[in-house]
Amino acid sequence: MEYTIKKVAELSGISTRTLRYYDEIDLLKPARINSSGYRIYGTKEIDRLQQILFYRSLEMKLEDIQKLLNEPDYDPQKALQQHYEQLLEKRTMIDHLILTVEKTIHYQKGEIDMTDKEKFIGFKQQKLQENEERYGQEIREKYGEETVEASNKQWLNLSEADVEKMERIEKELFAALKIVIETKDYQSDEAKTAFSKHREWLMITSPNYSVEMHKGLGQMYVGDERFAAYYNDRVGDTAADTLNQIIQQFTK
Repeated sequence: MEYTIKKVAELSGISTRTLRYYDEIDLLKPARINSSGYRIYGTKEIDRLQQILFYRSLEMKLEDIQKLLNEPDYDPQKALQQHYEQLLEKRTMIDHLILTVEKTIHYQKGEIDMTDKEKFIGFKQQKLQENEERYGQEIREKYGEETVEASNKQWLNLSEADVEKMERIEKELFAALKIVIETKDYQSDEAKTAFSKHREWLMITSPNYSVEMHKGLGQMYVGDERFAAYYNDRVGDTAADTLNQIIQQFTK
């Protein structure tokens, strides 16, 4: 079956402007242009659009979607199964948040008791899920299933005081890192502070901290743009690279 761009927009719920943009960036090309100059889409293009929208629902960038769909060994069935599993994980995360909200309502009404740990479990589950979606595959390949699961368990068992301590440590890390970016002095007190704060932060979240793991994380910060973005977006364009150099310097 064939569709005009207007019909595809109506079918999918996205605008014709978006479809034209997908065409311009070679993300979704029409099957052909008819004699009247209209874009015409077939079943193959509709299936590809569905895949695009699946990945957009997971907040994946368009350039990453394009790269993935254009891979020679891309398997739509395997990708759909992975997407299904990710949606199930997201539903679990939402269920935890709903449960936390429901308990909090009953707690505030004086109907039940609620521990401090219970007040934050939904939010920690959400953060854990976000990290799993962004970095799960990479860290499992590098550190193994057992190490990652132990770290996840450690995270879920953190107290409110632990989380507040982590936030304070991270602020101190960012402040020191910003100074090192400006001075480029990797032997300075600020560089030592950045390293010690990063190590302290890791030791809270990782029950099996090691120098090798620390060095490996530093390399991942510069080897993967998603990891790099966490620091670059918060501190400065070269923050991830600077932090990696500091880590490699002081873990020798």
